[in-house]
Amino acid sequence: MALIKHNAVAPAELWTTLAADQPVPATGDVLVDLERWVSEGEALRARADRVGVLLQPDDDVLGLEGTLDGLALIAVAFPKFTDGRGYSSARLLRDRLGYTGELRAVGHVLPDQVFYMRRVGFDALELADGKSADTAIAQLGEFSVTYQAAADDSRPLFRRVARPA
Repeated sequence: MALIKHNAVAPAELWTTLAADQPVPATGDVLVDLERWVSEGEALRARADRVGVLLQPDDDVLGLEGTLDGLALIAVAFPKFTDGRGYSSARLLRDRLGYTGELRAVGHVLPDQVFYMRRVGFDALELADGKSADTAIAQLGEFSVTYQAAADDSRPLFRRVARPA
C-alpha cells in the first residue's frame, strides 16, 4: 500500500489497529475504534506513543466532538469504492468539528478518487493494494480551478479572482 501525504509519496508508517477486545500495548502507535476512544480516551491520551481513531462508514463522526485533543490521526475507512460516507465524515470533521490533525483515507482508495478526497479534507491517502502512487499524485493536479468552497479552500472562485478596481 502506498501512502501519499501532502501530494507526495510518504514512507510507510507502522500503526497497530486494535480490535475492540485487544489490550493496548505499552508502546507503539495504535488505532482504536470510535467507541473505545470515547470510553477510554483519558487512559489512551496518557500513553507516550501516538493514538489515532479508525472510523468505519456507519460511525457517527459527531461522537468525536469535544474529544479531538490528543488524536494524532483520524483514519476513515473506505471498505469499497461505492461507499462514499467517508467523504461526509471528512467534511464534518474539518468543517463542523474543526479537526486540524492528520485525516487519512484508508481501505479501497483509488487514484481517481484522490482529488475529491483532498477537497473534503483528507491530507493523507493510503491507496488500495496494487494502485499506482504516481497515477494518484497526477490525479491530485487534474483540475487547476475549482468553483466551490471546500475543506481545501474555504473561498469560492468569485472570492479568489482578482478584479480590476
